[in-house]
Amino acid sequence: MVAALLSLVFLAVIQLGLAMHVRNTVIDSAVAGARLASLPDAAPREGAELTQQLISDAVSSRYAERIDVDYSTVGGEDIVTVTVTTPVPVIGLLGPTGTWQLSGRALVEDIDG
Repeated sequence: MVAALLSLVFLAVIQLGLAMHVRNTVIDSAVAGARLASLPDAAPREGAELTQQLISDAVSSRYAERIDVDYSTVGGEDIVTVTVTTPVPVIGLLGPTGTWQLSGRALVEDIDG
């Protein structure tokens, strides 16, 4: 009985670690995509493509199906935001899922100074 309980706790900790790995990977990929999209000669599509490639390489393309790139102004500064809507892994990388909306932001580079 104790062994079964310990096994269940162990698997829950492993699953939590996997979910946090997916979350952190998606956020880091979104930040990298936002940095690329913030460059003066880059298109928003390039930031989305980089984000998708990084997520697909690190976790699975299943986690990179919906990526949005938006430009806005916050506090007088132009920023680019890459938002990834991704499933939450519940049982391994499979199983029923909810969704996370994770974002990465970067200041838009201005070559005029």
